[in-house]
Amino acid sequence: MNIEMIEAAEERLKGRAIATPLLNSPFLDEISGRRVFVKAECLQKTGSFKFRGGWSAVSALSPDVRARGVIGYSSGNHAQGVALAARLHGVPCVILMPADAPRVKIDNTRALGAEVVLYDRTTGDRDAIGGALAEERRLTLIRPYDEPQVIAGQGTTGLEIARQAKDAGIDRADVLVCCGGGGLTSGIALALQAHGPGLRARPVEPEGFDDVKRSLASGKVERNARLGGSLCDAIVTPQPGELTFPILKRLAGPGIAVSEDEALAAMAAAFSRLRIVLEPGGAVALAAALFRKDEVEGDAVIAVASGGNVDPGVFRQALDRFPTL
Repeated sequence: MNIEMIEAAEERLKGRAIATPLLNSPFLDEISGRRVFVKAECLQKTGSFKFRGGWSAVSALSPDVRARGVIGYSSGNHAQGVALAARLHGVPCVILMPADAPRVKIDNTRALGAEVVLYDRTTGDRDAIGGALAEERRLTLIRPYDEPQVIAGQGTTGLEIARQAKDAGIDRADVLVCCGGGGLTSGIALALQAHGPGLRARPVEPEGFDDVKRSLASGKVERNARLGGSLCDAIVTPQPGELTFPILKRLAGPGIAVSEDEALAAMAAAFSRLRIVLEPGGAVALAAALFRKDEVEGDAVIAVASGGNVDPGVFRQALDRFPTL
């Protein structure tokens, strides 16, 4: 992985991905005690940053390989990103999804033209199932984070952040990133190293599923004890990726873990003050910026709002529980 791959992915994404805004609200600044800027990837195509990596990976395939089709596995956001990229290229797409993924994500993935295969995430081995389907149907497997072209696509978010921070007069800040396997965080870290050296990527995860935070602290890969049961389903992974962890270990700052209540409160604050819709897993970085202020350095912080594909019931829960934020 290198910055040239990220810059090449940005070229392929021109006219395809949305250059999402960097938003600010004095109300959020007041809660945090510093300037808070929100990179609104919830406004990206398919409702999350994952379209960047999906398009990057599919567009990088040779035409003959791409024509056979692609397969991915995901709880929903990577699924939709790959499905839309495949649809726009006119090629077949199969997506392996956990049966307990939010219904809106399953339905949207099917609506984008993908064949959805469901599995039990607590007992099934998605790598084995996905690998078998890929071999049987001669499909190219596009992994959700441990895939160079996916990391490159996600890293284009970091290129935009570096430019937008400069325009906003931010030369030093923690960049908090919602983190599962680390594709987005590692891509952003690489982009910032080259184009925003005063900006430091930091992974944010839900409590109980903070494998990246623990891995960075110990210096070796740590695994989560549980693989399900979190509202933040979009960023629940077994452990950091083989490709992503070395990048994070070299370039990222310490991890932060937030509670589900803090994620729900951040969702309510984002809607109330910025009028954007976040899912729990897409709100943990903002939650850290707002409610873990002692763990963040500097007079400004940038939080990546990575996704907004939330079930209506969960969104209502956030607004009902935290109506005054």
